[in-house]
Amino acid sequence: MRAIAVTPGAGGPEIVEKPVPEPDTGEALVRTLRVGVDGTDHEVIAGGHGDVPDGEDHLVLGHEAVGVVEDPNGTDLEAGEVVVPTVRRPPNGTNEYFERGEPDMAPEGEYVERGIVGDHGFMAEYFTSPAEYLVSIPEDLAPLGFLVEPISISEKAFEHAYAARSAFEWHPESALVLGNGSLGLLTLAMLEAVHGYDRTYCLGRRDRPDPTIDVIESLGATYVDSRETPVSEVADAYEPMDFVYEATGYAKHAFETIEALAPNGVGALLGVPGPWEFEIDGGTLHEEFVLHNKALIGSVNSHRGHFASAVDTLSQLPAPFLDDLITGVYDIENFEAAFVDDDTTIKTAVEFDRT
Repeated sequence: MRAIAVTPGAGGPEIVEKPVPEPDTGEALVRTLRVGVDGTDHEVIAGGHGDVPDGEDHLVLGHEAVGVVEDPNGTDLEAGEVVVPTVRRPPNGTNEYFERGEPDMAPEGEYVERGIVGDHGFMAEYFTSPAEYLVSIPEDLAPLGFLVEPISISEKAFEHAYAARSAFEWHPESALVLGNGSLGLLTLAMLEAVHGYDRTYCLGRRDRPDPTIDVIESLGATYVDSRETPVSEVADAYEPMDFVYEATGYAKHAFETIEALAPNGVGALLGVPGPWEFEIDGGTLHEEFVLHNKALIGSVNSHRGHFASAVDTLSQLPAPFLDDLITGVYDIENFEAAFVDDDTTIKTAVEFDRT
């Protein structure tokens, strides 16, 4: 079978030939339909994140997948069932986090991530997976199923952010998304279409005309240009935000979020920055936390329950938004186009099977 893999130090992704995997007991064989491409894939390709499986010299890419069960292999799944795989797996047998159904809370070293670190991904014609890591989705959502994984990331972030405010009556009305990449835009659509926020904003660094700005405004949100209005000035320029979702990986935004929050507000940090030392006014930020009951939470990955919620969320997102979000789906012969990262690209996928 054909797969798309990257070899550290060898340049960009390429097609490799691998045998069709054989499912072990408790696993199903899945025929891949589509696999999404995101910023993490680009980081893995560039060598800034991730690692190959032990004993291998390459990594099959892809962690945003949707496929069809080809061989249930004695599991409770059915042939022809459309499924989305979760990403994390236990590294050497199970551990307490996986036993609790909370792999997203496992610390480094207690998991591998398919297509990212320590385990081959799903960007191949077939893959196998234990049935417990496969989430069923309606057949009519199959073409969009590769969006379930990124949506699940925000499902977890929302869950944890709301849990941080659960000790009192909290009714958020305003939200700011930091980052106008595909994850930021999906989250913005979730805030509008599913969570019913009255006023939403999305921050970026792009000039008009730009497709992401068009998407932001088509959702009824306000575009904030960070070159004109830094995050630290958003509260004065627009309004204090009940909820801030950070998806930029720009380290200063974590601290500026505190200034952007309204009293009782919460910020969710999802971007992963590199090392960077800079000065902050720690006393003022500490004071903001204490005197105004603000909170910050960090969030990474997601578990099966978040995937299940993401399936429901995907079904509620507006069709015109999804049409604008997905800027290209390419067959495996033209897979390189899915990895082009320019100002016209928002969300792409590689298609293996049109069934």
